Amino acid sequence: MTVQAPAARVAVITGSTSGIGLAIARRLCRDGFHVVVTGRNVKRGETVTAELGAAATFVPLDLTTPGAAARLMVTAEARLGRIDVVVNNAAIDHTGDLLDVPAHVTQQVFQINTLAAVAALQEGARRMQQGGAIINITSRLASAGVPTMAIYSATKGALAALTTAAAVELAPRNIRVNAIAPGMTQTPL
Repeated sequence: MTVQAPAARVAVITGSTSGIGLAIARRLCRDGFHVVVTGRNVKRGETVTAELGAAATFVPLDLTTPGAAARLMVTAEARLGRIDVVVNNAAIDHTGDLLDVPAHVTQQVFQINTLAAVAALQEGARRMQQGGAIINITSRLASAGVPTMAIYSATKGALAALTTAAAVELAPRNIRVNAIAPGMTQTPL
């Protein structure tokens, strides 16, 4: 595969075909980044990259499949020559009475909201040769108790704790790790 000449910096944004992820992709494009848009919905991904133009590349994938984060980062690096920023935004919502949530649903929510982010953080950081930035999109619910939101809140709380630990561990590699915890935001999620 031919490596394109990237913009000044390359940002990989998970879950960026709608909502907060799309807003992040738009902003980073305006700021001069080449963005790698990801998501499961190919039609939405193609629509987003058409909107963003030459400053965007779409990589369709489901982050819950084994090896998906590695494939994403390998593809981004192969196409663009580098990775400077990873934004872990992909997430699914969950509401329901805590005592009634089946184990398989809990596992599914953790798989995309937390475990996929861990994998993307690891795979992205391994490829940041000159340092970089990892931004984890958490939630105000990581620190606020809201009825019916316990499982979602737990996934975002785990991501917040990961952010703190990863920031310390990756600092010697010149990789900054931060979290953004949006409040209520009108999105499809």
